[in-house]
Amino acid sequence: MIEFHNVSMSYQRDTAALNDVSLKVPKGDFVFVTGSSGAGKSTLLRLIYGALTPSKGQVIVDGQNITRLTRSQIPYLRRNIGVVFQDFKLLPNRTVLENVAITLEVLGWGKRDIGKKVYHMLKQMGLEHKINATPLRLSGGEQQRVALARALVNDPKILLADEPTGNLDDENKEQIISIFREANIRGTTVVVATHDRRVIDSSHKRVVRLESGRIVEDSDVSN
Repeated sequence: MIEFHNVSMSYQRDTAALNDVSLKVPKGDFVFVTGSSGAGKSTLLRLIYGALTPSKGQVIVDGQNITRLTRSQIPYLRRNIGVVFQDFKLLPNRTVLENVAITLEVLGWGKRDIGKKVYHMLKQMGLEHKINATPLRLSGGEQQRVALARALVNDPKILLADEPTGNLDDENKEQIISIFREANIRGTTVVVATHDRRVIDSSHKRVVRLESGRIVEDSDVSN
């Protein structure tokens, strides 16, 4: 599903964000990518959804080689990838419904089907009563769930999340991780970048740890 073959990524000539990384994430896997700030977690995620092209090596996502895709082909790759950004990236002047509906509008869904699907997804998130609210009227945990609803509304093959529990209390953290687990059970491949050891240790999933752009640990504690 996701493969990195000797991938290096440099933003500046003398600084490598990733250094000779090789990694395989099979279909249906659930992986935490961890490490200190600057270890390369966000860079790894951005390579998966085509926001970056590696300086060296190959990145294969859902059978497609990222390094060989043209700029116009990247949006088609992303149709099968849900992304939860660290800062949510919700549109402040749009309602909750409109923020989540954007994903399906891009895919060409009809208005009636969009309304049904979005309402169903927001109900799963416990946000159906917030459907007409704007993001600034929501708590941090509610905004995070809206971002998750937007990422999951089209049942993507891959879900990526960058520090999704960073500013949440323990109750909201558990709720978010529970949503990830449910998506994974339905068949979605999940990759979560986080430095939160409590979340990692309580989830009993595969852990890939980065230091200075290199993989220094790849362990599966689920068995």
